[in-house]
Amino acid sequence: MQLFDVYPLYDITPVRGEGCYVFEENGTRYLDLYGGHAVISIGHAHPTYVKAIREQVEKLGFYSNSIKNPLQEELAEKLEKVSGVKDYSLFLCNSGAEANENALKVASFETGKSKVIYFERAFHGRTSGVVAVTDNESIKSPFNKGHQTVKLPFDDIPALENELQKEDVAAVIFEVIQGVGGLDEASTEFYKAAEELCKKHHAVLIADEVQAGYGRTGDFFAFQKHGIRPHIISVAKGMGNGFPIGGILIDNNIKAKYGMLGTTFGGNHLACAAGIAVLDTIENENLAKNAGNLFEYVKEKAAEIPQIKKIKGRGLMIGLEFDFEIAALRKDLLFNYQIFTGAASNKNLLRILPPLNIEEKHFDSFFEALKSALKTYK
Repeated sequence: MQLFDVYPLYDITPVRGEGCYVFEENGTRYLDLYGGHAVISIGHAHPTYVKAIREQVEKLGFYSNSIKNPLQEELAEKLEKVSGVKDYSLFLCNSGAEANENALKVASFETGKSKVIYFERAFHGRTSGVVAVTDNESIKSPFNKGHQTVKLPFDDIPALENELQKEDVAAVIFEVIQGVGGLDEASTEFYKAAEELCKKHHAVLIADEVQAGYGRTGDFFAFQKHGIRPHIISVAKGMGNGFPIGGILIDNNIKAKYGMLGTTFGGNHLACAAGIAVLDTIENENLAKNAGNLFEYVKEKAAEIPQIKKIKGRGLMIGLEFDFEIAALRKDLLFNYQIFTGAASNKNLLRILPPLNIEEKHFDSFFEALKSALKTYK
């Protein structure tokens, strides 16, 4: 049986990882500045993480959600403590797309409405509901297009107010910093207006923190910079450092009922062990602070390179924008300098999403390689 061919693949086969590096069987070492789409939050094979998973699987790897699992409660309590957000309840699932699907479902239950507002350049996932609120028509099947959705310009308060005044909107979903869309961030005024307008028109405000959350921006959640309180917060990627886990934080004013949500694998024992280890490490190693500090260092280093026209993002969610398309540059960095980087829908943007325990020396190596590679782009 062959694999269903939906991914263009680089001819690289990592077999192990350590910290900010991955290695092929032949020993070739790659500096990982992409973290598998921002998934690797505390570094490859972190000892705390490995120990937690090993010890848990030796005891119990899985049982269903029909029994008590104290690890779920421990994860929820630790998430509240480390993130600083209060008065939310946690529902655990397996991925970012699933988290956002559940967020939209809760919003529809809560409001009795079905229309969802999303924004230009948004990416919220590939499953049926969330691909419908993703700004990429090429990945939507006819089946996906049956949802009631409205796409609005990002950072446009009058457009948002005009749509919410129709009183038929269940949810407004947004990324504080757009990931795939190109690291754009709206104004604090916009996010605060969205919060107030959702309250006024009985719509649920959903912050998609799947990529930007878990310390990546220097704050635990990206929305915290803007002083707002979303009704629902979706998380995944960095939550498990590679182990599949996701979740939604649901405002305590939204009441649960049996059968409203459900999952077979979500919140299983192994996933919770991974999630607890990640939170312990983020807290004990001050990784959110490290992310914030390193962004300042990256800006200093990037200012030395005239081909970089703009630096976007915050913390370790970084976009370096050039005045040319970067596809060839990415391949050059990967195959000639052994450095993984990312792309975006903005074809001129090089995306950097490394583990949160990366150090200045790793960025020194990257910028030296970048300067060398850019000599051919004069």
